[in-house]
Amino acid sequence: MDAPSLRIAQVGSFHVGGRQIQVEGRDTQSIAFTRSASFSYDPNGLYHVEQAYVQYFIPERLVSPLPIVLLHGGGFSGTMWETTPDGRPGWLQILLGLGFSVYVVDNVERGRAGWCAVPEVWSGDPIVRSAQEAWSLFRFGRAEDFGDRRPFPGQRFPAGALDAFIMGHIPRWLTTTDAAVSTFEAVLQRVGPCCVVTHSQGGEVAFRAAARHPTLVPCLVALEPSGFPDEPAAFVGRSVLLITGDYMDATPIWTSLRERTEECIAALKEAGASATLWSLPRLGINGNSHMFMMDDNNAEIAEMLRGWILERQPG
Repeated sequence: MDAPSLRIAQVGSFHVGGRQIQVEGRDTQSIAFTRSASFSYDPNGLYHVEQAYVQYFIPERLVSPLPIVLLHGGGFSGTMWETTPDGRPGWLQILLGLGFSVYVVDNVERGRAGWCAVPEVWSGDPIVRSAQEAWSLFRFGRAEDFGDRRPFPGQRFPAGALDAFIMGHIPRWLTTTDAAVSTFEAVLQRVGPCCVVTHSQGGEVAFRAAARHPTLVPCLVALEPSGFPDEPAAFVGRSVLLITGDYMDATPIWTSLRERTEECIAALKEAGASATLWSLPRLGINGNSHMFMMDDNNAEIAEMLRGWILERQPG
């Protein structure tokens, strides 16, 4: 599939959120920027940490006053929405082509948001995902079939592009979720009313932030979230869509998360919120991995989202 022809009215970016810290009492060091430039480096001073980087794209012709805010999952940055590992258009291009303004977030510690190099600001050590872990965790295939790169039958993820896929993995801390929630709130306040589309670990961040800003997030789409609303009643008067893919019995974690997803939908409905679950196999759409935005039917799913969002326009 060739990239769609797009007419863009505006492209921009900004940093938002986070906090400032003052570093004191550290030793000055002699460092070399290059082989020809030495410098006396003083690590003391004022720093800004835990900000988000947001890049936005506004097409000339809009189908909706609500922009879409794309929030990545764990170990990824906003690049996960741009182009698929095998070079097809990602959801950024597809959603723009469908007429939406799109804001792509690199949240705390990810991508162009940068991460904090000052020791002791974040506790613990970063982790990073191996190719083997991604293969089974994202349900591309059985763990024992990783060596042969043999995916599940009918798998829609471009398994032949796995090497390109894992280049996009970014180290992440396990102790920065509260900061990520606070910073994503700042993103929402900067963007204004929007539809949030979030993935995996980003679900916890998005649900927690959106719960505190009911007027800013009238609708929220969570792609196989690994975190759920703490207070379902906070979403009364709003629309929530959860989407799950195929092979959910492949590992115990996905069996558990599928149950949690169904419990989440039931709790939201009981609280009086508008909640919908799309189990793609139940809709006759088979073969999707954890990475909907990269699977070979990503355009089809984006088109389905278009209809769901347009049915929930404000006013």
